[in-house]
This record gives sequence, C-alpha cells and structure tokens, in this order.
Amino acid sequence: MELFASHFGAYEVDRTTGTPTLRPFRHDPCPSPLGQDFLSLADDPERILSPMARRGWLEGDAGAKRGQDDFVPIDMDQATQLAAHELDRVRKAYGNRAIFGGSYGWGSAGRFHHPQSQLKRFLNMAGGFVSARNTYSYGTAKVLIPHLVGDQYADPGGLNPTWDRIIDAQPFILSFGGMRLSNAQVEAGGTGAHRMPAYLESFIKNGGEMLTLSPDARDAPAGEHLAINAGADAAAMLAMAHVLLVENAIDHSAVHKISTGLDAFCDLLRGVDDGFEKSPEWAAPITGIDAKTLRDIARRLSHGPALINLAWSLQRAVKGEQPYWAALALATISGQIGRSGCGIAYGLGAVSSVGVPLRRLKGPAFEQGPNPVSDYIPVARITQMLEQPGQQIAYNGDKLTLPDIRLIWWAGGNPFHHHQDLNRLAKAWRRPETVIVHDSVWTATARHADLVFPSATSFERQDIAAGSRDDWLFLSTQVMEPPQGVETDHSVLSRISKHLGFADKFHEGLSADDWIARLYKGYQTAFPELPNWEQFCQDGFAHLAPPAPEDVEQPLEKFVAAPQTWPLSTPSGKIELMPKLMQKTGLLSSFEPDSTRASLRLLSPQPAQRLHSQLNMSPTAQAARKHGCEIARAHPKELERAGVKSGEICLLSNQNGTVQIVIEADINVMEGHVTLVTGGWYNPVKREAHQVDLGGNPNTLTADLGSSALSQGASAGGAWVDLRPSTW
Repeated sequence: MELFASHFGAYEVDRTTGTPTLRPFRHDPCPSPLGQDFLSLADDPERILSPMARRGWLEGDAGAKRGQDDFVPIDMDQATQLAAHELDRVRKAYGNRAIFGGSYGWGSAGRFHHPQSQLKRFLNMAGGFVSARNTYSYGTAKVLIPHLVGDQYADPGGLNPTWDRIIDAQPFILSFGGMRLSNAQVEAGGTGAHRMPAYLESFIKNGGEMLTLSPDARDAPAGEHLAINAGADAAAMLAMAHVLLVENAIDHSAVHKISTGLDAFCDLLRGVDDGFEKSPEWAAPITGIDAKTLRDIARRLSHGPALINLAWSLQRAVKGEQPYWAALALATISGQIGRSGCGIAYGLGAVSSVGVPLRRLKGPAFEQGPNPVSDYIPVARITQMLEQPGQQIAYNGDKLTLPDIRLIWWAGGNPFHHHQDLNRLAKAWRRPETVIVHDSVWTATARHADLVFPSATSFERQDIAAGSRDDWLFLSTQVMEPPQGVETDHSVLSRISKHLGFADKFHEGLSADDWIARLYKGYQTAFPELPNWEQFCQDGFAHLAPPAPEDVEQPLEKFVAAPQTWPLSTPSGKIELMPKLMQKTGLLSSFEPDSTRASLRLLSPQPAQRLHSQLNMSPTAQAARKHGCEIARAHPKELERAGVKSGEICLLSNQNGTVQIVIEADINVMEGHVTLVTGGWYNPVKREAHQVDLGGNPNTLTADLGSSALSQGASAGGAWVDLRPSTW
C-alpha cells in the first residue's frame, strides 16, 4: 500500500487518475479531511523554487531592510557557499555561542527528513550552537509539573488517566478550557487512527457528565457549557477549594499522607497573608460565575468520582502556572487523585494521542550528536535574547545569560506565526548579521531572512513516520518529484557540510533511503514484533498491538496506594501543594487577570482549517476566510458597542499592533471577549500613519512577557484589544 503520512494522519495515495490524489487511510475511524489538502502545496503561489538572497544583505546593509526587501535568485552552489562562508566567519570571529539554531517541531511527520534534527546534527558538527528549550505548546507546564509531582510526569499527558479507565469510572469531568475535537485531529509524527471522538461518544453514551468552563461554547464538544472570563480559571478553582475547606469536606489525614503544604494552602484560601478570603463571593466578579454555581460545582467534585481536565492553552499566559497548580491542588484535597479514571488531566483532546491506552513508539531519531555549546534559552525568549545580549533572566530557579547572536539558522517552524508580539520580533530580528532559512513557501519567516533555501515538501520525499506518543509506523511515500532546483534539507546541508569539510561525517556515506532503512531497524530492535523491512515496505505501515488493560499504568495510582513504597521524585517524595520556587517567584499571589483600558479579551485557539500556519494557502483554509481576511468572532452585543455589523472588515488593535479581520457575530462567545484563531500569515503593511497586519495573526496583538520567572513560557493568552471599524 502506498501511503503519505502527515501530522493530520495517514492517507492512501491514489494514482488511478494520472494526477496523484490522497484519500483517507482505510484503518482510520475518524480521518481528518485537512491532510488531503497537502498536495495543493505543489503549485502553491507562494512556493519557493530556487535559492534566494536578500538584495540588501548582498549589498551589506547589516540587516537594516530585513523583512522589507526584495530577493534575487541565485544558484544552489553559490547559495551553499555563501551559507558555509557565513557560518565559518561567525564561528571564527565570535565563537559558536553567537549562532542560534532556530528550529521547531511540526516541520515534518517523518523521522529522517525532520528539519530540526537535520539542522541540529549539522550545527553540532560545525562546533555547536545556542539551542532553545521546551515548547510554545507546553513550555510553562513542562517546567512547573516537576515541582508539583516530579520529573516523571513532566511530559504532555503524563498525569492523565486513559480513556478506557475514564469510561469505566464515569467521573464527573470538569473541563477548564475545553477539548476541541479539531485539536485531536493532530499528532506530532502522525497517527493511523483518530480515536478521541469515539472515546468521548462512549463516555457520554454510558451516562458520563461533563461541564466545560470556557469563554467560548465552541470549546465544549459534549455535555454542558458554562461561560467563564478568560484568565479566571485559577480563581474559580481556589473558590471551589475554599468551599471544601469551610464545609469540612477535606480529609486532612488522607491529604497529609500524599502531599505536603496543606496547612499553608488552607491559609492561602483563608487569606491569612493577603487579606482576601478565596471564597465564591470573592471569585464571582472575577470569573463571571455566581457564587452559588461555584459552590455547587465544588460539591460535585467532593462527592466524586471526578476528573479535572485543563486545556494546554491555559498555561500559555502570564502566570500560566497558576491554573495548572490550582487544579492539582483541588483534585488532591477533593480526594480524587489516585482513583482509577479520576483526578487530574492536562490536555485531553489537545492532540490525538493524549489519554489513549497504547504502547508508545519511542524509537530512534536521526542522530544529532552532542552539542559542544551548553548555552540555551527558553524557547519563548527569542526576542529578549536578540534585544538584550549579555543580560540575565531568571529561569527555573537559576540565572541564564542571554547570548550575543550574530547568525540565526532556521529550518522548520515559523516564529513569525507562533511567537508573541510579532512587530517587536520583527525589529529585534534585524539585529543579527545574517539570517538563513529553509522553507518550501514564502512564510513571514522566509521573508525576514537573508538567504533562503527552498525545501522539498513532505510529499516530495520518502520517509519513515511515527509519533513517539502513538503506536502507528508508516513508510511515507514520495508522492511526486520536487520542482527542479528544489532539494531536501538533508541534501542542502550535505552540500554545505562539504564546503566546510565534514560531509562524510554528516551523511556517513548513506543515501536517504539507507538512513530510512537504518531508522526502521532501530524500531525493530525496540519492538521485535514489527515486520521485516521488506514486508513493511510492501504493507506501507505497521501497528503495535494494544497493551492489556492491566498493563496500562495509571499515573499516581500506585503512589497514592503506597506513598512510601512508590515515592515521587519531589523533595518530599509527595505532591507539593505549595512549592517553594512558586512562592519565591510570586506565583502564589494575585489571582485576578490583568485588565487594561481595552474593551475585549482576545482568545486565540488553534484553527480547524489548518495546522498552526501550515496549509495556509490550501482550499480549506482559503474557504474559511471572508473578503481575503481571517474571521474574528464576538458576541452580537460587542458588535453593537463597537458600531460595526457582522460580516464587515474591521480592525482589532492595542498597544502592540493592529490586525485587519472580518468580524462575525457569535452568541457562543462570552461578552467581553473576541476570538481570532491562530495561523494567519503575518503581513504588515503601512496604512497612513499606522502599520496593519493584513494576515490577521493574533500574535501581532499579544504581549511578549514570559509566563513567569519560573518557566519563561509563552504568554499569548490574555491580550486586551479594541474592535473598531476599518477606515481603509
């Protein structure tokens, strides 16, 4: 079987009509239609078809016109020599600590043609580079969770019970931020079976109850929805915890057995230090939920069984640690931790694999080798690094010195989509002497480069695809040849490594097909039941048998049953309800969302029509626009207040920037909020005295603050904006 693997899942290649097309994988019970749009990239009007150099860079403008200049085509040999020369010049003049290897996930579902792995291997062999740590998706939680329950639960979904246990236990699910089914269509590395809809349907059919608290009813895939002000989740949870405290619903002996800090947590609820008792009456004006309702929800949790679920989006905000900490504390004192199918879940529905009982394909990757440079930054601190070289920032109880970056080399990912405050990033991006980018289309990141290498797309190369959190393995076929002059990242980096004298070490004399076969052998070593290479190539896929129910370990279950026998890796060996580092960084105070003079709180969920900014020019993504603009949604009363009509081209603006959108009235959106999905291509243009992003990217409006001195995670959530008519 000939298959193409993507982050949306696997698709069968149909060549019966002459021009290849994609159709859903026959073993996928709920295939995503979006992956079938991938082949539209072959003729994308934004396709990069040859190496390109920015004119001002060639003339020595030191980055002054970066992002505002035109490009000239050059041949591959000249381009690779220029890249090799720049890398060699920078490392000799400033050292490898002046090179930033900017790469991010989602560039490819394939394990060999994974841009991040290819670039890191190349830069490591060239003497090393400054790297980025954690992710935009889960960076705040990744740092926080080890302080609460230990390192072993830091990975996304590490604390979650599995859906089979949830369905058996039938807990009351209290879901903050929701679980959009469109998010569950995606998996890093791909999948062969989208299972989340079936699990959720089974839960509801068997009588399961779910209550989603979110400013947007679209976040609730089933059950009831209750509107809550954005950023007020921690306040709601503390109010519920206060109810349990004052109604004597906490088993103090049981909680002390598995946690530390209960007395200090109760003092916080009583307002001993700050004078604010965290009662439902205190939380009601903050959350927009009346005190009686908050009490009723708390009692439902106390009676159990219950499961508290949090969307990943909640921790992508200033003080984004607060709701994740508060949820764990609430689940602990309500007696739900350690019960089968109950307790705490971070990100059910965030991606396809979360909560699925399966054997994870943790196998080999393209070998990157050691990085001789130890310097790194938290991934969301790129702008600050470029603006403030030599300055120190706090991070996870330590101090990091920001390096002086002279060369950025980027392959995979699009920071001019997923970073915050894009106008500020664009200014800081002009500081390095050279920016090199690999991409297949003219993203904003490519347009802010000096030297651009055209990359073959994932369907223009063969690869082996697998998700480390999933159980499907694919031979992703080369559906079509890349355009003449377009090569894979591996091919381009092999050329450059030849100029630098380490080509043999980089590719080890292996062809791409040899590397793919070698990677498969690594999977076979880890999972001997996989078919031999020839059979795998014939079938096009392999699937691990599911584990027996008794073999699926439920997080914290053994620990709660015998805390001394199965201690956590925290300092106390128990759940830390009041971690010292959270207290030192001010995260256990001030639980009210920030407010400004702007009128609307901006919500920026993941899009249903594309993956982040990928497939932006696809038919599905184009059809989701109106008048060429991204669509924002707000309650009809907010349109009335702004003096605009549904379907009109309007502007969203604040102190960080302005975006052009079409506004639509939507009663699903809570008053005081506006929703604009992520992924619009940043496209700033001058309109009179103003700069307006015609691409409609919400990160033109978000503040680049870092979630806290603890994690320095992404802070996209919580921007305040004004809605007004467009005068252009």
